Parts: sequence; structure tokens; C-alpha cells
Amino acid sequence: METLLSVTRQTLTITLFVMAMMLIIEYLNVFTRGIWSQGLKKSVWKQILTGAVLGIIPGCLGAYTAVSLYVHNVIGIGALVATMIATSGDEAFFMFSIIPEAAIKLHVIIFAIAIITGFIVQAIYTKKQVGSCPDKNFEIHQEALECRCFDFKAIGKQLVHLTTLRGIILGLLSLLLLFVLFSHDHGHGHDLLTIPSLEVNDHPEWIRYTFIALLAISLFIVATVNDHFLSDHLYKHVIKKHFFRVFFWTFATLFILHFLNQYMDLEKIISDNLFTVLVIAVLVGIFPESGPHLVFVLLFASGNIPFSILLASSIVQDGHGSIPLLAETRKGFITVKLINVAVGFIVGGIGLAFGF
Repeated sequence: METLLSVTRQTLTITLFVMAMMLIIEYLNVFTRGIWSQGLKKSVWKQILTGAVLGIIPGCLGAYTAVSLYVHNVIGIGALVATMIATSGDEAFFMFSIIPEAAIKLHVIIFAIAIITGFIVQAIYTKKQVGSCPDKNFEIHQEALECRCFDFKAIGKQLVHLTTLRGIILGLLSLLLLFVLFSHDHGHGHDLLTIPSLEVNDHPEWIRYTFIALLAISLFIVATVNDHFLSDHLYKHVIKKHFFRVFFWTFATLFILHFLNQYMDLEKIISDNLFTVLVIAVLVGIFPESGPHLVFVLLFASGNIPFSILLASSIVQDGHGSIPLLAETRKGFITVKLINVAVGFIVGGIGLAFGF
């Protein structure tokens, strides 16, 4: 029972971190809609740089945008490859939540790899697109201009006449913020943010303050956005679509890792078969699904796999980002995945060879 409660607490903490970060990214995405396609068609280097920038945005929004631009002949195959190499899907939220220092280092590295690979691919492929794509739109979470996140005149009315959804979310966020602020045990450090099964406790105060900042920003967003943003962006996309899936995969992975570490020398087994683990990580990355890849994030966080395997996994996997590409052009999807697999193997293999 103690183990179950501990894993549940850890899972809830990570899930809340992820949800808060998703909300902030969703909020920022509304303000940046439409800017990616400006002046890209005539400049290959701008396309590839933009593709890499879109890729390192946590979640799938940047990847969805890149696929839409690719289908509409705004960017080429090199820029699309750069995006898919740079993106880590929803796993980026997990990495920034539980291994922030490693996450920053990883994203800097894959950003550079994405740009280099993008130029190489664009130089090899003479055509802009690989595979035929009918010219049509994707749902990429970019709303019409009427969706205004901050309307100073409307904020007062929204707070006076609270909708049920806004009232519930504001209440829960306020209670959680107060709990984190006042329940901290300064003598022993056993607070909501301690994750004993993972090696992420070097800076518990830093993590706690980050959580407080995320909750405060989330409160501001929920209090100021209009009802459309709350219902369509926050509830339908972030909460309804992601919360239970994130919670399930996190709980299942932590629970399994706990028992494996308790009854097996997991670190020794993996260390004796690092190349096999690399192969598995790269092959799992082929599937356009967020969730299974979380295993490798948590294995790294617990000290069971080296950075190079996490890097290879992040290069190959792209969360849900490539699903629209698969729907429109199987040839394009296969081409991008094969390139990413090759890059993942090369980078991961070199990393293992040098003990990285």
C-alpha cells in the first residue's frame, strides 16, 4: 500500500507538471499562429531553421504545423526531417519536468543534429516533397482570429460571472498552489515534489519553485483567457485528451520500474546489453505514439541507461507529430522515419562507443 501511494503521488506530481506546461505552450501557440509561413518558400535555410525551432517546441503543435507547411509546399523535405528529429512529442514535457538539466542539454544537441541533417537531406533530394500530398488543411490547434486570450475589458466580467469550468479549475489550482506553498517540510524535504525512485532530487527547492511558478502562470491564464480557450484548448485538448493518458503511462512505468528494481539488478542487466537497448529504443521510436517512449525517459532519470540511448530515442520518436503525415503520404512518412532511424542509430552508437 505504501508503494502504491508513493507511486501515485509521484505520478500525480509529474502529470500536473506536464499539464501546466502544456497549458502554457497552448496559450503561447495562440499568439504565434500564422507566423511560421512568412517568407519561407524562397529560403531553404530559413525553412530548415524554422523546422528545427518548431520541433523543439514541447508537444506536437510544432510538428503538426511543420506537416501542414510541408503539405502546402511552404517547406521542403529537409525542413520536415529537421522538425521530426528535433521534436520529442509529449516526452519533452516529462523531461523538462523531472530531468530539466539533461532536457536542456538534449534539446540543444538534437537542435544542432536536426539542422545538419536537414541540410544534408535537402541537398540529396532535388524535389521539395517526397510522396504526393493533396493540398488540404490539418487541424493543428491554430484557432481563428476571434480567439483572443487576453481581453482586458472582458476579464472583470468573466471573473464576476464565473462559468462552472472556470470556477472548478481556478479552485483546484488555488488549492494546489496553497498546498505546495505551505506544506513543505523544511527540515526533511519530504514534500509533494520528492520523487524517491528517481535521481532527480539534487535540486528539490529549484523543482518546488518551478512548480509554484508554473501553477501561478496557469492561474493567470485560466483567469484571463476567454471561454473558448478554456473549453476548446484547455479542457478538450490538454485535460480531456492528455491528462488520463499521461497519468496512466507515468503510473504504469513507475510501478513496473519500482518492482523491477526491487527484484532484479536492472542496472546491471541493461549495462550488459546496452546495444540491444539502443536497438529497442530506436525501433519503439518508429511508432507515432506518445507513451511507450516515456519508459526510456524514466530509465535515464533513474540512472539505468546512458544519455546516448535517451538521445537516440528522442531523435527517432516524434509523438503524434507524424500522424498527419502518415495520413497524407505514406511514402513521405516512411522516408522521414527511415532517415530518423539511421540518424538515431548513428548518434546513439557513437555515444555508446565513447561512453556517453
